[in-house]
Amino acid sequence: MANNSITLRDIAEALHLSTSTVSKALRDSYEIGEKTKARVMDYAKTVGYQPNAIAKILKEGKSKLIGVVICSIDNTFVSQMLNGIDRVCNDRGYSIMIMQSKESHQQEIKCIELLHARAVDGLLISPAYETSDVDHLKKIINAGLPVVLFDRFSDDLDIPKVSIDNREASFKATEHLIKNGYNKIALLHSNTSLNINIERLEGYKNALEFYKIPYNDAYIKPCDFQNTSLLQESILTAINQLMALNEPPNGILTTSDQITTQSIGIIKQLGYQIPKDVALVGFTNTSLAASLDPPLSTIYQPAIEIGEEAATQLLNTIEKRHPDQNKVIKLKTTLIERISSRPKNEKSPD
Repeated sequence: MANNSITLRDIAEALHLSTSTVSKALRDSYEIGEKTKARVMDYAKTVGYQPNAIAKILKEGKSKLIGVVICSIDNTFVSQMLNGIDRVCNDRGYSIMIMQSKESHQQEIKCIELLHARAVDGLLISPAYETSDVDHLKKIINAGLPVVLFDRFSDDLDIPKVSIDNREASFKATEHLIKNGYNKIALLHSNTSLNINIERLEGYKNALEFYKIPYNDAYIKPCDFQNTSLLQESILTAINQLMALNEPPNGILTTSDQITTQSIGIIKQLGYQIPKDVALVGFTNTSLAASLDPPLSTIYQPAIEIGEEAATQLLNTIEKRHPDQNKVIKLKTTLIERISSRPKNEKSPD
């Protein structure tokens, strides 16, 4: 058990050494012999010595702590990104402090202020859907805190960014539906001005244009991310409106993990069969996609790799390893085809 009352001076007196020798031994300094190091280390472990973190920060100018701000931890995709971040930080001797914005711009500001006050060495942030004004991020960047955006980002910030190729992924999913015979494709998207939404909408439009399918604004439906209840309600309203059109869609692309996983249940709840009445493809990393009824076609994102790359970019900046401050890294996605978007005229295996 850690003992915060034991000091370097206590160890030095007990071992008849100078505090300088003890300090260097605990830091594995080349100036101290191996026998002395072992003696100091063994004693420190026995008495449960715990270094004073605040004193260490003041002396070294570094906390070895990375702040991470995400939308919500109860999300498969986000959890996978956090695994990647934690692995890289841990391997390089850093700890992480995770905070959740819950998709609120004001909560995001509070998270960042708290992390900055805790003297983190750098910040990794996936902005909230509500965030359009990034002045709070510009403020800490101008104050000298290294920041890297991951998954979602704003073009108003010239800092490293790590995400997927959203346009390509959305184009690929839309193209898949078109090639399988679905020519009236709706899009359920997150109503945000962040790149994640803009680029996925562009990829969808590009695919329609490439295959000479007219764009129909009535097929584009935003979903409310304020909370789970409002999200479910907005998806329900959107699908009802789409299916009530004179020419309802025969395919739907959902552009976020939360929209995707909830849409399949809501479509069935309204009495429609997938893919007989409407096909479905969505962005999600849930391991349950293959077990849903029907199994769900998905755009799988390299979440762990996003987290690893974002953490690597940040630590390289902190450690001044010649980072490219304007570097934008876009990783490739994988389209996994399942029954929810099988070819239109293909009969059910049932």
